[in-house]
Amino acid sequence: MKRFTAMMMVLGLIAAVPAMASPASDTLLAQYKSEGASKPDASKGKKDWTREEVVDGEKMSCATCHGSDFSKSGKHHRTGKVIEPMSPKVNAERLTDVKKIEKWFKRNCKDAWGRECTAQEKADFLTFLLAQ
Repeated sequence: MKRFTAMMMVLGLIAAVPAMASPASDTLLAQYKSEGASKPDASKGKKDWTREEVVDGEKMSCATCHGSDFSKSGKHHRTGKVIEPMSPKVNAERLTDVKKIEKWFKRNCKDAWGRECTAQEKADFLTFLLAQ
């Protein structure tokens, strides 16, 4: 019984640990810092996730397509294409490839905000998403 209880405690601790950074995220956070970003702020990334901007006459935010439950799939607002879950805990492919992360930041920032994100915004988003 003690062994079972101890094992359950360890499993509970593992489940409570936020997603770990990947080599790709570490590389990008260093890059963003070299581009002028200060300390990444996950709470700012969370706030910006739902910040709405009017783009091409539509109110848009990251949550418009990706949603706010990162363990579930989203759907592109125009094409209806399914977007796989953003959570690295649910989708092991998320946030592991530098080129893909940069590609999607560029595309999605323009789509949601009508412009590219700054290095600081990308650092905040990346830090926020790693904890999901």
